[in-house]
Amino acid sequence: SDVPEMKEDGETFAENALKKARFYSNYFGKQTIADDSGLEVDALDGAPGIYSARYSLLGSNPGVHSGEGSTDQLNVQKLLADMKAVPEAQRTARFQCLLVYMAHAKDPTPIICQGTWEGRILNEAVGANGFGYDPVFYVPGEDCSAAQLPAEIKNKLSHRGQALQKLLLELKRIQG
Repeated sequence: SDVPEMKEDGETFAENALKKARFYSNYFGKQTIADDSGLEVDALDGAPGIYSARYSLLGSNPGVHSGEGSTDQLNVQKLLADMKAVPEAQRTARFQCLLVYMAHAKDPTPIICQGTWEGRILNEAVGANGFGYDPVFYVPGEDCSAAQLPAEIKNKLSHRGQALQKLLLELKRIQG
């Protein structure tokens, strides 16, 4: 069966993740985990942010809520172009992940966990692993881009990995 797609039109990662979790919990009638993630670049006032998956479309189609026509490569190209004149010291950025667990569609107390992965934006793409902005996201502790990390190390360090670890701890805690 075809699962309907939910429009991500919230103004924050939290709004989008909550909306997705509620929508899919209602659709499937089950407990649900949903996330919204993206890249925040300080020199760009937090952009691409919630528009990370469709960043290359911004400007040509303001308020766009569908990533259709956008690709990882186009998004990275736009980011590098937008960052061209930004000096090294001001290229700080982070990946954010907001993860939501809902026991059921009307769950009044969903569990919300946040993971943050600090780094900075490189001047060019490096590495072939990963996806999205990984090739231009420099990981200081590893001295390489996220796209150069082996999957098992990336999964431990990443924003999604951190949010998931927090969620697992919280679920253990509430289940006693």
